[in-house]
Amino acid sequence: MRALLTKIEQASGLDRFGDRLQKAVQATLRPQRVRDLLHGVWLGHPLHPAMVQVPVGAWVSTAVLDLMPGQRRAATTLCALGTVSAVPAAVAGLNDWAALSRDQRRVGLVHAASNSVGLAFYAGSVAARLNGRHNLGRTLGWLGLTAAGAGAYLGGHLAYKQGAQVSQSTSDLHLISDGWHSVADLAALPERKLITREIDEVSVILYRHGDDVTVMLERCPHQSGPLGEGEVQRIDGHDCVVCPWHGSAFRLNGGEVVHGPAANDQQILPTRVVDGVLEARLP
Repeated sequence: MRALLTKIEQASGLDRFGDRLQKAVQATLRPQRVRDLLHGVWLGHPLHPAMVQVPVGAWVSTAVLDLMPGQRRAATTLCALGTVSAVPAAVAGLNDWAALSRDQRRVGLVHAASNSVGLAFYAGSVAARLNGRHNLGRTLGWLGLTAAGAGAYLGGHLAYKQGAQVSQSTSDLHLISDGWHSVADLAALPERKLITREIDEVSVILYRHGDDVTVMLERCPHQSGPLGEGEVQRIDGHDCVVCPWHGSAFRLNGGEVVHGPAANDQQILPTRVVDGVLEARLP
């Protein structure tokens, strides 16, 4: 399986179709508010992995009920629920996929194809059950679960090995030692300008607004973009830093994500001022 997954990651032949699909998805889901909704910005957590729990749970339950006598109606209901709920989950997944790096998109493309096959089997299963052909419906359901299971395996590889939609900056916290760290002289910090500093070789950005100073991890949680090279914009009444790579935006007074493709908030470090020196520590 490791060798197969590596081949998929390196399968440049998928890019010809994947690049066209990426452009189509971005063109279709054009309004920023729609993309933010599907990324899960409002939730502070990627929406797609939360949504897939409904079809996966319904389909696994269908398979269990298919092994029990007298459960045809319940199995048909759950099979239909899983099939219908898989569609919006797939749309959210495509929205996330379009903002990934190329090697991630290759695995994501096979992930989507496998799940699409599973969805087709389940749609056929629902139709067969509603027409009274329950044996065919069960067979198609088990085939669908096999395909969806393969897709779920690839989804796990995307998240846990390739880090798709996982916060890329959180691991930096593990490199910062306990206790307070001197960061900069407060008087030397300019107003409303991003400054980059290091704490235990971990890059952070500083932003001063009056007597308040934000110390934020510099690597964007989406794809490790350099927030220190980003722009400060006023969004919904808050000063926000916008990632120069993919446009994710985070409030400088709290770290909350306000625009995707990032769905995770950015980490802010607690601060204090001692004898005119700004200090920061782990949360």
